[in-house]
Amino acid sequence: MSEITNVQWFPGHMAKTRRIMQSNMKLVDAVIEMTDARIPYSSRNPEMDKLVGAKPRLIILNKCDSADEAVTSEWLEYYRRIGVPALATDCRSGKNVNKFLPKLKELLKEQLQRWSAKGMTGRPIRIMIVGIPNVGKSSFINRLAGAKLTKVEDRPGVTRGKQWISLQNGEIELLDMPGVLWHKFEDKQVGEHLAFTGAVKDNVVDTEYLSSRLLQLLLDKYPQQLTDRYGISLDDLPDDEEQMSDCMAGYELLTRIGKKRGFLISGGEINTERAAAAVLDEFRGGKIGRFTLEKPAEQG
Repeated sequence: MSEITNVQWFPGHMAKTRRIMQSNMKLVDAVIEMTDARIPYSSRNPEMDKLVGAKPRLIILNKCDSADEAVTSEWLEYYRRIGVPALATDCRSGKNVNKFLPKLKELLKEQLQRWSAKGMTGRPIRIMIVGIPNVGKSSFINRLAGAKLTKVEDRPGVTRGKQWISLQNGEIELLDMPGVLWHKFEDKQVGEHLAFTGAVKDNVVDTEYLSSRLLQLLLDKYPQQLTDRYGISLDDLPDDEEQMSDCMAGYELLTRIGKKRGFLISGGEINTERAAAAVLDEFRGGKIGRFTLEKPAEQG
């Protein structure tokens, strides 16, 4: 089991997307930054502040039905305190998507008043929606439209080019951008958290190590949900400090899950690769439980 020292992922089309964002920023009235409610800090592109500048911005905490509800409330309160409008949504259930347009109009209240004074009441609000890969932008747009307008797949890199979409009976013109990651993750934990949720393609990481790290984190934060999902014992796990590893307990849990599920290969050896794929898939699908891996107080 090899260790991931740094998850890096910056394909050429993402660099192109950044340039397109910069050149089109002047065409929009506001920017919608979509983040993953399970990793609200790691899923925010640090380059976005520079790209967006002074443009009005609304942060969407998407996939909130897969996140810890109490921690999502902490994040919303955090953004309220620092004066950044934010909304928690879930595109699979449609939760709070109907609150988006009122929230957007509240954000642009002064601008809308200026348009009204100039007799421009029919002018659509032009917005750009940005976010990391696999954060749910396409599903969000389809929910707003009430129809399947954009391709939706549970893997990064599906939306390739910019596209303008008319929504809400013409009240909104939305510029959809492909998912963008940044060129280097300075914090190893950020890279791992992005990989946990599928924002980084699995073929650039060691999935057994990644799954072990995820299980280690869930063991620390949400142990009961692990036992409820997999019916495995959490007793007699190795001490990582003694073993000089940061995920020995997580790897032991992975082997127990593989054994419990009957993931065996010739000779009765546990197929940890198959177990790792199952754990990552179930985490991303919200089947293990509702988890938030980051809290506002933990961010410097």
